[in-house]
Amino acid sequence: MPTPADRIGELRGEIEHHNRLYHELAEPEITDREFDALLRELQELEERHPELAAPDSPTQTVGAGPAQGFAGVRHAVRMLSISNTYDAAELRKWHESNCKRLDIDPAGDVEYVVELKIDGLAVNLRYERREGGRAEFVLGATRGDGRQGEDVTLNLKTIAAIPDGFDAPEGGNVLEVRGEVYFEREAFERMNEERAKRGEQTFANPRNSAAGTLKQLDPALVAQRPLTMFAYAFGETDFDLPATHWEFLQLIERLGFRVNPDRMLCRGIEEVVGQTLVWESKRRELGYDTDGLVVKLNRLDWQAELGATSKAPRAATAYKFSAEQAQSRLLSVEWNVGRTGAVTPVANMEPVQLAGTTVRRATLYNVGEIRRLGLKTGDAIMVEKGGDIIPKVLRAIDSLRDGSERDIVVPDKCPGCGSDLGEIAGGTTKKQTVTLQCVNVACPAQVRERIEHYASRNAMDIEGLGGKMVNQLADAGLIADVADLYHLERERIASLDRQGERSAENLVEAIARSRTQPLARFLFALGIRQVGAQSAQELAAKFGTLDRFLGATREELAAFSDQETNAVADAIVEFRGRKENMELIRRLREAGVNPPPDTTSAERAQHLDADFDGRTFVLTGELQAMTRGDAKKEIEKRGGKVSGSVSKKTDVVVVGESPGGKYDKAVSLGVTIWDEAEFGRRLSP
Repeated sequence: MPTPADRIGELRGEIEHHNRLYHELAEPEITDREFDALLRELQELEERHPELAAPDSPTQTVGAGPAQGFAGVRHAVRMLSISNTYDAAELRKWHESNCKRLDIDPAGDVEYVVELKIDGLAVNLRYERREGGRAEFVLGATRGDGRQGEDVTLNLKTIAAIPDGFDAPEGGNVLEVRGEVYFEREAFERMNEERAKRGEQTFANPRNSAAGTLKQLDPALVAQRPLTMFAYAFGETDFDLPATHWEFLQLIERLGFRVNPDRMLCRGIEEVVGQTLVWESKRRELGYDTDGLVVKLNRLDWQAELGATSKAPRAATAYKFSAEQAQSRLLSVEWNVGRTGAVTPVANMEPVQLAGTTVRRATLYNVGEIRRLGLKTGDAIMVEKGGDIIPKVLRAIDSLRDGSERDIVVPDKCPGCGSDLGEIAGGTTKKQTVTLQCVNVACPAQVRERIEHYASRNAMDIEGLGGKMVNQLADAGLIADVADLYHLERERIASLDRQGERSAENLVEAIARSRTQPLARFLFALGIRQVGAQSAQELAAKFGTLDRFLGATREELAAFSDQETNAVADAIVEFRGRKENMELIRRLREAGVNPPPDTTSAERAQHLDADFDGRTFVLTGELQAMTRGDAKKEIEKRGGKVSGSVSKKTDVVVVGESPGGKYDKAVSLGVTIWDEAEFGRRLSP
């Protein structure tokens, strides 16, 4: 079994992977409930082992940073995530916790506003007063990582539901309104029908399509798609607001914003619980997708008093509806090869209606899941579409077996290359996993997945080089690895099926532009195990150039990470130890791929400070002026290092609000302690 440090490292990597799929690529692989289970397990481990906590852990951060191609927008007021509850008991527990903090009677008629949780993309709309008293829409941004989002103003201006301005009430100059951009179901289906008639690829589901549309670089394309928005909150404002959230919703509705009419004012938590029962079934009557209810304390002063954790406001929570289930029949299992060599099973089943869509395939995750469920081909099965996105097989219905069912044959050869497969065990005591692994790095199926990853938006960002194009190029024998991309000729691409001169030229130009992508993108694009987008940025900042990264010793790589496992260092050493990987990098450089030096290292050298240079810091408690991630960057920029645990080697512990065991340990060891005010003074030039 893995040690706590190992499991924490595994969980952080897995959660980072799913965060990226959900927030950056809009391609989630697991349900919200499964994601929350991973996050809760990590949080429990970090609480039991505070010495392994880290300021950049997914338990302390929100969403993902800005996507390539958009300017970053620093939010004046953080855009936080929201905590989830899944049953009445959890909802009551949340209510009682808040009442205890507010020192009020939980049995009293505490007012809550209950709103439908729209399955879309959160945005922040900034309005500023101009001459004549009219407030105009000046800036629109996505949530991003909560501190910084993407400037999508031009895209948002194409949405009819977003007013370009309003007659501002007296007494203020700035009002930020927050809401959810989404597709109504009928409009989404109509758009798909029109795309199908034009021979274009249809979209999979409204939520992912809304997120992807809003992150298009061409506003004219966004204008062609029928997005809309419900407003539900505020960010920065100097206007005099009403005393309650209910009245605030009425105010912005009068100002011209579209506010969901299906909102409820409840007195007492039991009325809220009653609404969860009503909407579990009634939600199917709506014209849009919703995966739950958002419950907020009505009084704004109580909301302010409760404050927030590093991730979510305490005065609001989401109640997630139970996943919809249906019966189907397992027809066959196919095995897909990923870029890391993991071979995963997918269930092909009789078509069934779930959450308003026809479902024919469902995830089986890994071999261990098939064995745990005892599945056979031909089984009657129960299928669940959790979060209304990802279908999965829940169980076989043993009572309906008639003897015609057949054992599922687990392959011992890779379906992509025919190489022997190995089994890798993992997971926790609660849920064991057994993954099939192809160890042939030249496996064609792996290679194609790696090429697609290399070209993806957060890696080398080669527009037009998605999975279908990669398959076309590979099938035609034009590419066998990523280095071959840089030798593609426009004429050969144009000769492929459904390709023309213009699209071929655009692809060649996009590939050429990728030659000078930043070092962090290149390191992420290489697909090194344990090196996600964030780790790649930190490695680029640490080593500055590709040559320094390739020449770094294991000790230097290990010093980069706070984690006791040194999993990142081990993965990099393993990657560099394979001749084929180093040969690929050599060929890429020969083809002109030349990531410019990362200037963060030079910046750090310019900012070296005696208070920080060469010293080890630990951050504990909640900082008010900046996130822990920002504090970490400031320390490292000045030559310091941030660790996740307090020891005799720790030089300074920076203490925010509600510090934990790290503070007590620092006191017992006599380590220097700075409060946030002292930390801020030391940062000042």
